[in-house]
Amino acid sequence: MSKSKGRIAQSRFQPLRRAVKISAWGDLSIRLGLAFGLIFLVVMIHWWDREGLVDAVDGHVSFLDVVYFTMISVTTTGFGDITPVSDSARLIEAVIVTPIRFAVFFIFVGTAYNFIIKRSWEKWRMARIQEQLSDHIVVLGFGISGSEAVDELIERGTDPHRIVVIDPSEERLAIAEKMGCNVMAADATRDDTLKAIRITEAQNVLVSAGRDDTSILIVLTVRAMAPDMPISVVVRADDNESLARQAGANNVINPVRFTGLLLAGSAKGEHIADYLADLASVTGRVQLVEREVDQEECGGSITNLKSGGRGLRVYRGDQVLGFWEKACQDLQPGDIVVEIVPTENGTSNGDDH
Repeated sequence: MSKSKGRIAQSRFQPLRRAVKISAWGDLSIRLGLAFGLIFLVVMIHWWDREGLVDAVDGHVSFLDVVYFTMISVTTTGFGDITPVSDSARLIEAVIVTPIRFAVFFIFVGTAYNFIIKRSWEKWRMARIQEQLSDHIVVLGFGISGSEAVDELIERGTDPHRIVVIDPSEERLAIAEKMGCNVMAADATRDDTLKAIRITEAQNVLVSAGRDDTSILIVLTVRAMAPDMPISVVVRADDNESLARQAGANNVINPVRFTGLLLAGSAKGEHIADYLADLASVTGRVQLVEREVDQEECGGSITNLKSGGRGLRVYRGDQVLGFWEKACQDLQPGDIVVEIVPTENGTSNGDDH
């Protein structure tokens, strides 16, 4: 924990943030332009009705006097050296100038709140979230695949606050933010972006940039910064699968190939594709689970797992063992088992529903 804090102190991270359609300076310019536009309107009205004003100093109301009177009137200072005396001037002050005075006041108060209080609070809040990021899941790209992955993670019980989504699109980030995720509008191929989300402290990285070349570049960047990080990437061309693995991806997912498997399965039997889709989603009745064997399971068989699931495969170092192999009848510490377990829907309803 102390090492993590030391790294934070040594590096200046960009805060997690969302993109906005109008920049901060653009928003400020619009607000100030509107305020000064209203003030200019009052100046013109006072100049047009200057005969209804009296200057107690020299009795003459010049254009400079009108500007001066407008400013002290709008700001409610009211020195009393220039006063409205005619009925029309007083009516203008009551009906036109007073509402404009309130409008200008609220514009300046709103600007101060938005640019000083709100932005400072939001920056501090996001910086605090950023400092506490640890064991989180990073999703680089929030297109169709990325959004479906986040939705499935949440369905599987992952806290949305432990998910960080990076995408350059404000519209996509708005969806991720509504789901409860931390978001950042940035280029995932940049080192600064990955440092900002503390990529070295993450649990997993899911890459789905929409283009194979961009996704592979992101994998290279992540692998260079986090040599031991589990990385899963989506690629759509068969030729790019080997490139993605060479770049450092642990899992390469080809949605086109998976779709082909479903189609081929449906050709051999109408229920195969349905079962494969059920396995892939937590919302079905069964799901695939990968986990390390418990200490109590060591020495036992893959057919007699503590979870009650159906063991399918064991990963032991570099070995990949099927459930029918003799080695799977004697589970060892450190073995990774892949099993089929019932979901909540399957537990409550059974497979006949």
